Amino acid sequence: MIPDNNLYTKAYAFAIRIVNMFKFLTEEKREFVLSRQLIRSGTSIGANIAEANGGVSMADFSAKLSISYKESLESKYWLSLLHDTGYIDRKLYESLFADADELSKILFTILKKTRINPPE
Repeated sequence: MIPDNNLYTKAYAFAIRIVNMFKFLTEEKREFVLSRQLIRSGTSIGANIAEANGGVSMADFSAKLSISYKESLESKYWLSLLHDTGYIDRKLYESLFADADELSKILFTILKKTRINPPE
């Protein structure tokens, strides 16, 4: 288990920002394809952290955090694509990307410490 809920809190706050951006993209920009991909990956980070905290074994915990990590990387991809295609401005992109990047780094650090068979 994650000793404090700082990671969960950060992922939850990120998910709220992603949901609000999804509303903006669909209502104001009329963009439906990329934004759906981002809302799926961006909200999945915290959901998998919540599942990891309820893991029945260290392997289960690690597997769920691994999914969270991959979803954070995917979210960074969709944010970059939305920015580079002009759907979101630089300021919003940099702020959300920084949050996703922070989550990625924290998750990767935890995964390195909890892997059963770390790569050599």
